[in-house]
Amino acid sequence: QVQLVESGGGLVQPGESLRLACATSGFNLRYFLIGWFRQAPGKEREGVSCISSSDGRIHYADSVKGRFTISRDNAKKTVYLQMNSLKPEDTAIYYCATDQGRVDTCLETYEYSFWGQGTQVTVSS
Repeated sequence: QVQLVESGGGLVQPGESLRLACATSGFNLRYFLIGWFRQAPGKEREGVSCISSSDGRIHYADSVKGRFTISRDNAKKTVYLQMNSLKPEDTAIYYCATDQGRVDTCLETYEYSFWGQGTQVTVSS
């Protein structure tokens, strides 16, 4: 049974950092695509970053390039999202997702069948 559990969210001030973690179980992380998504109130869920299973290719949304870093620890079965220089517009519920999809479209929600429950990130002064 595929399970994804996000953690690490919280309330921070603009300019601060957070590291989110996505603990996985029930599948071999080495063979699955992992994506981070976020959804702000009243907005559609959007792709933030994703990492491929095979060659470690990474994609970022333009809005987070240079500030966020995705990484994967296969031994710990965990995927991380390091978020630096946070802005109020980064406020959202952050989700991780997985499937055996295409890395070229890995920022698209339709590539994923399995989702975590989400963790709230609030950036406010």
